Amino acid sequence: MSVLVYIENTEGLLKKSAFEVASYASQIANLQQAKTVAISIGDVSDSELQKLENYGISKVLTVTNDDLKSFVNQAYASIIAAAAQKEQANIVVLSNSFSGKGLAPRIAAKLEAGLVSGAISVPSFNAAVAEVKTTAFSNKAIATVSITSPIKVFTLSPNAFEIAERKTSAQIENFVPEIASTDFNTIVKEIIRATDKISLPEAEIVVSAGRGLKGPENWGMIEELAEVLGAATACSKPVSDAGWRPHAEHVGQTGIVVSPNLYIAIGISGAIQHLAGVSSSKTIVVINKDPEAPFFKVADYGIVGDAFVIVPQLIAALKAYKGN
Repeated sequence: MSVLVYIENTEGLLKKSAFEVASYASQIANLQQAKTVAISIGDVSDSELQKLENYGISKVLTVTNDDLKSFVNQAYASIIAAAAQKEQANIVVLSNSFSGKGLAPRIAAKLEAGLVSGAISVPSFNAAVAEVKTTAFSNKAIATVSITSPIKVFTLSPNAFEIAERKTSAQIENFVPEIASTDFNTIVKEIIRATDKISLPEAEIVVSAGRGLKGPENWGMIEELAEVLGAATACSKPVSDAGWRPHAEHVGQTGIVVSPNLYIAIGISGAIQHLAGVSSSKTIVVINKDPEAPFFKVADYGIVGDAFVIVPQLIAALKAYKGN
């Protein structure tokens, strides 16, 4: 019996989520008195994969294939399911990332497994039943989900579980599963990434702005604040709809749902649709000149004032603190 965890990478480097899911899977394996096995797909060096032994991984299955250099949903799902069968895994863990959201249902179907998406806690076990907490009703509530199938698939919400070191010794093993040609009927021909920017779903700090910025020409101070903090930038739906910012930065119920350690909202009123995408943030700071803005009702810290005055002062103070 084992716990299998899918490890994501970007251009050969393990993503932050890889260490989160490795830590999470390792803790589950410890509860189950099982071993933790990771699977990596793509061209990742052994030295990079060896980092996983610091997080409780005892074996890493690595799959390298020229046809798999780009993400292919159905093929990746088949490989992960085959790895689960090879390792007799009764639990499969993935990040609730863009890739994980597409893979998990396919893996669950192939393994005839139950699926819990967006877990925010380590499951508790009572015989064959596992209970795990997830967010519900657009992050307005916490649900406890029971899963009774022999094989279980969990996806972990980004930033929901703290990375924890658990030193082991990891064996790296090449894995060459059979892949059906039909798994390549739909392929991704090209992925274009903004390599100089922090991934929004994985960001620990997010600086977001809304219509209070008055126009795209004023976004320079938002990007500067994000750079000083090492944060990702985001925006409200009206901003992306107006074309001020790319839709990839739209946070909210119909955009990207984020759960950073710190979410800074600047010039955003706090409509319920936006709050649905950010309410699981650990700390929310709101800057708005309207003291009646709904966002203040859910904020941990609020500043009533003009963003064009406050944000430059905040940037200057942070630079002075950092000695820049």
